[in-house]
Amino acid sequence: MTSTEYKEVLSSSTTPLRMESITGAVAKYFSWVMLSHRWKSKEPRLPDIQDKNLYTLDPVGTMVKLQKFCAVARDAGYRWAWVDTCCIDQKNNVELQESINSMFIWYRHSALTIIYLSDVRASSKCGALARSTWNTRGWTIQEFLAPNIVLFYQADWTLYLDDRSPNHKQSFTIMQELEGATGINARALVAFRPGMRDAREKLRWASNRVTTLQEDIAYSLFGIFSIYLPVIYGEKKQNALGRLLQEIIAHSGDITALDWVGKSSKFNSCLPADITSYKAPPCRPPSLSEDEMQISVTVLQNTVDVESASKLYTLLDNLSAPRFANSRLQLPCITFLVTEVRRRRSQNLQFCFTYDVKADGLQDLVITTEDKLVQFSRSKPSRQTFLLIRPWNRHDLGLPDFADDAYSVNESEPESLLDDMPSDSPSEHELVDLGSQSRELRLIVSLGQLPFGALLLAQQRGGEYKRIASDHNIMAQVKHMASVHDMMDVRTLETL
Repeated sequence: MTSTEYKEVLSSSTTPLRMESITGAVAKYFSWVMLSHRWKSKEPRLPDIQDKNLYTLDPVGTMVKLQKFCAVARDAGYRWAWVDTCCIDQKNNVELQESINSMFIWYRHSALTIIYLSDVRASSKCGALARSTWNTRGWTIQEFLAPNIVLFYQADWTLYLDDRSPNHKQSFTIMQELEGATGINARALVAFRPGMRDAREKLRWASNRVTTLQEDIAYSLFGIFSIYLPVIYGEKKQNALGRLLQEIIAHSGDITALDWVGKSSKFNSCLPADITSYKAPPCRPPSLSEDEMQISVTVLQNTVDVESASKLYTLLDNLSAPRFANSRLQLPCITFLVTEVRRRRSQNLQFCFTYDVKADGLQDLVITTEDKLVQFSRSKPSRQTFLLIRPWNRHDLGLPDFADDAYSVNESEPESLLDDMPSDSPSEHELVDLGSQSRELRLIVSLGQLPFGALLLAQQRGGEYKRIASDHNIMAQVKHMASVHDMMDVRTLETL
C-alpha cells in the first residue's frame, strides 16, 4: 500500500479512468517469476525463510541459489518470485494437494520462468543444455512447456549461450537443442497446449524422466493432461500411474495409452507397470495410399459378401467408446480365438519365453513374454480361453463421426438438377447405397489388408480377462482380406 502504483490506482478510481487500465496496473504489480531447477539435498524450506529478510540469511549451500534467483527476478523489474522448495508448506497436505494440481497454471501465467542449470558451467557451448540433468527430471517437463516466456541461466547465473533475447523460446538454436534432447517437437516446446490429445506422445516424453518420489512421475503430468486428481503419497508408482491413465481413457476414450511393451501393472493388466514402457515407438502399422485403397476396393467388390460387410460395419459403428472405471477397463474390440500355443526351445532369452501362436482368422504369430503360457493345440485344447484382440479405435480406422453419418437431401444436389437427370442415371437411393457400399468395403480393406497391433488376453475364472504383456509389439494380420466372417466376433471385454 506504500507503493507508487497503489497510490496511482487509488487516485485513478476517482477519475473516469477505464477499468482495463486499473486491471492492467494491478496485474503488472502482482506479476510473478517462477523458478525451474534441479533440487539438491538441502533446499531451503518454508520455515527457513518465513518472516525473514532473505538477503541477510547466511549465503551458504542452496540458500545462494534462492538469493540469486530472487535478485535476478527483482533486477528484471518484478516484485514477486516463487520457488517450489519454500513457497509450499510441505507439511500441509491440503496446501500440497492444491499446489501440485495448480502448478501448471501457475507456470502458465507467470510473467517469466527462470530455468537454472546448476551443472552447466559459465561460457558453455551449444550442447551443454542437452546434457544437463535438468532434462532428466520429471517435474521439469511441465515447468518448461507451461510458461510462455523462459530464460536459461548457467551455474554462475549468466544467460545460456549469452543469449540476451527477452525469451529463449524464440531462440531457434536453443529450441533445436531441446528438441533433440527431449524428443519433444519444436512446435510443442514453443506453444504447448495442455489436454488429452496425443496422449501416447505425451507419455513418451515422460518415459525417460525420473523423480525422487516414485508417485511424482504421475503427479508431474497432471497439468500436461489437464487432469485434477487426489495426491496420495505412499500409494506407490503403479497406482499413481494407473489412476492417471484411467482418467485419460475414461474421459477421452483414447486407447493409445494401451500401446506399450514391458510389464503389466497391478492396477490393471492393460496398463504398464512403469512409464518407461512408453519409450518404444508407438505401434503404427503402414497405411495405404488412396490409389492402393481404390484398387483393393475394386477387387473386393466381386469377392466380398455385401451383406456381411454391411453387418460388420454396423457392429463396429455401434460400439461404445472404451470406458475405464474402478480399475476395470471396458474395451471394445474385434476378437480372434487362440487355437494353439507352442513354446520354442530357444535358450537365447534367459528371462523371457518365445511362443508360436495360432488364432482363428489370423496369420501365425511369434510372441515373446516373461509370462509362462499354457501350451495347447486343437487336439489338446486349454481349459482357459486365450484371445488375440484388435482394440477398436473409431478415429484411427477412419470412420466418420455420428454427425457425418446422416444423409440429407439438402446437402446433395439441388432438386431441379436431380429432376433433370437422365432416366438411366442412378437414383438418389442408389447413390446412397453405392456410397455406403464403398464405405464398408474401405473398412474391410483397412481391417483385412494391413497388420495391426494386437493384445493377448487370457480369460479369468470370473469371465473377465487379463492382458499378457509382451516385450515387443504383437503385430497380427488377418489371413484373407475377403474373409469378413473372420472379423465378425465384435465384443466389449472387461479387463482386470
